[in-house]
Amino acid sequence: MTMVKNTKPTESELEILQVLWDKKTATVRDVHEHLLKTKEAGYTTTLKLMQIMFEKGLVTRDSSNKTHTYEPAVSREKTQKFFLAKMINSLFAGSSAELVIQALGNHKASQKELDEIRNYLDSIK
Repeated sequence: MTMVKNTKPTESELEILQVLWDKKTATVRDVHEHLLKTKEAGYTTTLKLMQIMFEKGLVTRDSSNKTHTYEPAVSREKTQKFFLAKMINSLFAGSSAELVIQALGNHKASQKELDEIRNYLDSIK
């Protein structure tokens, strides 16, 4: 699914998508209980957000059983690419190099992460 302007997830919707990406499929209760581990959230708020996400096309819903189950309709990778491109353009004047410099300068990368970055850079030369 292409992420268009009016279907981009809000911060709260991204939290729900993170749960769905990890679990693949979940009920509102499953998502709500996971969210409660890190923040205070009302069940009806989670339910309403997931209904809105369904209307926006961010999730699919199986309503064949009494308890509805939800799955992400957008991939983690496409969502990451969408927000990353937006951030590069708006915060770093289109410079991905500036983004990388900021990210590495403000975050202690592990040796494994640095090796992955080196391998990736070597592969695109």
